[in-house]
Amino acid sequence: MPSDESKQSNSKLDTVIARARDAREQREKTYRERAMKLFPSVCARCGREISGKKLRELTVHHKDHNHDYNPPDGSNWELLCIYCHDNEHSRYLEQAAHGGSPDTGGQPEATSGFRPFADLEKLLRKKE
Repeated sequence: MPSDESKQSNSKLDTVIARARDAREQREKTYRERAMKLFPSVCARCGREISGKKLRELTVHHKDHNHDYNPPDGSNWELLCIYCHDNEHSRYLEQAAHGGSPDTGGQPEATSGFRPFADLEKLLRKKE
């Protein structure tokens, strides 16, 4: 049986987790409300217009994937339907897994100095 000390420790952990979840929900609620006022109820990827009860399917996507960066002008947000939002995050995770990063525009960093079109302009001039 768990001791009184471990029960108390679990209780504290449960409290911390509950507070963190509440804080996240409050933060999400405020930027979602702001985003819904700023942007039309249309998915920025697929263009699907969403209204009525289905509005819950419209989510706020942070373009830089930083949920703590919420400028008042909404420049880090876009509204995406749940399907496009899921796809966006899947692509982001795939990028990260294969060496790409948001800093490089999703392209893996160059590992070679080879430039296949470096002399293209010179070659095209010869044909004239």
